[in-house]
Amino acid sequence: MQSAVSVKDLKIAYGDHTVIEKLSIDIAPREFLVLLGPSGCGKSTLLNAIAGLQDITAGEIWISGKNVSWEEPKDRGIGMVFQSYALYPRMSVRKNLSFGLRVAGLPKAEIEARVTRTAALLHLDKLLDRRPAELSGGQRQRVAIGRALVREVDVFLFDEPLSNLDAKLRNELRVEIKKLHQNLGNTMIYVTHDQVEALTLADRIAIMRDGVIQQLASPAEIYRRPANLFVAGFIGAPAMNFIEGRIEHGGGAPVFRSNGLAVDLSRYAFRTAAAEGPVTLGFRPEHLLVDGPASGLPTISGVVSVVEPMGSDAVVWFDWGDQSLSLRLMGDTALEPGCTLAAGLDVAKASFFGADGSRL
Repeated sequence: MQSAVSVKDLKIAYGDHTVIEKLSIDIAPREFLVLLGPSGCGKSTLLNAIAGLQDITAGEIWISGKNVSWEEPKDRGIGMVFQSYALYPRMSVRKNLSFGLRVAGLPKAEIEARVTRTAALLHLDKLLDRRPAELSGGQRQRVAIGRALVREVDVFLFDEPLSNLDAKLRNELRVEIKKLHQNLGNTMIYVTHDQVEALTLADRIAIMRDGVIQQLASPAEIYRRPANLFVAGFIGAPAMNFIEGRIEHGGGAPVFRSNGLAVDLSRYAFRTAAAEGPVTLGFRPEHLLVDGPASGLPTISGVVSVVEPMGSDAVVWFDWGDQSLSLRLMGDTALEPGCTLAAGLDVAKASFFGADGSRL
């Protein structure tokens, strides 16, 4: 199957400073791909290169089977939504939506039909005669999204479109964007530093660091089986717990040992044979179970330092030696700072990372 967007051996450099080096990625038709990573990782640079807003140093960019590496943005068959609304303040919503189509010389009837369809999709049909100053932040961003949708292209690019909105509006528009993708079926590439947006919107997530894709997989795969320590620590709130230790064999199944903790690894699915030596054990807060010891799970004990009620659940922080670890409990909890906690570790859901940081 032909990719909707294909990036081949892409390099972007500013003089002696290389931002992206030999990056390749294929995005399938109708796929929702999220580029996720910290500030400065190269995700917006990659998106701008696909859009034609960023010159490339080497490599190729293909959209819908056409090499567009040196095409102008208007000739690439894309629609783009930016972080800022960038609406024309003196124009009504209707004129903001139709401006690009009028400049392109489309027939009046076609313009009206596209604006009407897009306004209905984005619940803007009752706001068409208002100006941007008369709209809320969420409504303005809907207009910005609509301005891209009226082009009726196959590929849409989003550059952190929700970052200027408050938390409630971000949640509402995130759902709207998900529905849009389900209804339209276009290919969408979405840049964000917000992992909640990434996990809830994406079919696949490309996690980037220093211009390199660290892992490209489904949200579930990235959350459950992170490819390396960076991905494991970047995804999750609270972040994954890490314990340094060693793998030892001793004639039987491999055992992880650290600070008096011994974990039988016979239930852990290693990618290759587990060699003896230093490793890092990683586990999510929900992989610690307060009734674990009674079930025979490896036990990690400590003193509770902080309890964070979250409504439907609670995050409990406790001290294990000189480390602070987190545990997630569903519902109310009777745990309080100062009390002793004994939690069982679900080893099958844990992760182990070698000395180079990659998943074992």
